[in-house]
Amino acid sequence: MADKRKSIFDAIRAAKGAGLTQAQVNDVNAVLDKIGVPKDGGMLGSNGEALIKKWESYAKDLGDGRVQAYPDPATGGAPWTIGWGSTGPDITKGTIWTRAQAEKRFQDHAQEFANGVTDALGSAPTTQNQFDAMTSLAYNIGLGNFKSSTLLKKHKAGDYAGAKAQFAVWKNANGKVMQGLVNRRAEEAELYGS
Repeated sequence: MADKRKSIFDAIRAAKGAGLTQAQVNDVNAVLDKIGVPKDGGMLGSNGEALIKKWESYAKDLGDGRVQAYPDPATGGAPWTIGWGSTGPDITKGTIWTRAQAEKRFQDHAQEFANGVTDALGSAPTTQNQFDAMTSLAYNIGLGNFKSSTLLKKHKAGDYAGAKAQFAVWKNANGKVMQGLVNRRAEEAELYGS
């Protein structure tokens, strides 16, 4: 998956015999997004970012440009979460961040998951929408669960219909089916298949 766009841009520059303006780079990227060429280095696309942010939501907004940590919705306790589903040892009861801090953490956190998904995929052909859907899933279930999933195995084997069906498997939290997860998985599967 890595460096596909770089190769395309290198070929365009060589054919043109010159560099590209930023407007030309933007135009080429828009075309590559439209036809599903993944971004180099496992970059989460705008569809994936929007999907994660929608389902993680920006909970506990204090209305003054700050956001407060809240307990995990499935367990009512740990791990404490803030912003768009960010967790970690620095997030505890009473943690308050600015929206800018939450956005920075989300971007860093999302990139960690995108990198993990990239590593797990290896050289398996993957469109941007497939990558975004799988990164959204991994963001929610964890990289360990994603890396051992049947969904990943099916995707790597080229069984895209089978992989798409596997999103629905990940609907439980704390041993119970959660309607929010059922709905999220349906949207992830739809993005994966588009």
